[in-house]
Amino acid sequence: MNTTNLKKLILLTAIGLFSQIAMAQNDGNSAAVKQIADIVVGLNHFPSDADLATLDAIIANGELAQGVREMANTVANIEHSANEEGRGAMEAIQANSQAPDRAKVLADIIANFSHGASDDAKAQLAELFP
Repeated sequence: MNTTNLKKLILLTAIGLFSQIAMAQNDGNSAAVKQIADIVVGLNHFPSDADLATLDAIIANGELAQGVREMANTVANIEHSANEEGRGAMEAIQANSQAPDRAKVLADIIANFSHGASDDAKAQLAELFP
């Protein structure tokens, strides 16, 4: 098994550990996901220094679900688009049956980010994360 597949397997396993209840009902997770969505809406090619500070705080917060931290990490590493590792992490979230639908939508938008969020993506995020 090559390293990339091993990383994806480990990541999928780690993401599988967070439950829908933790993601949907935990105030900390909900607030962090909202922050990530807000950053994605305003993102233009790569995160600003202020965005990076917010994302780094989310990444470092061990009380948040692993999937939330993976979203933050993927967005923090965007340079015009998500890197391969980030896209793999977002695909794992989308494939996770325990992840809430709004987390799957955000993960899809992050995985397909290209220079900026589309108008459709912005509208979806505004509806899901008011």
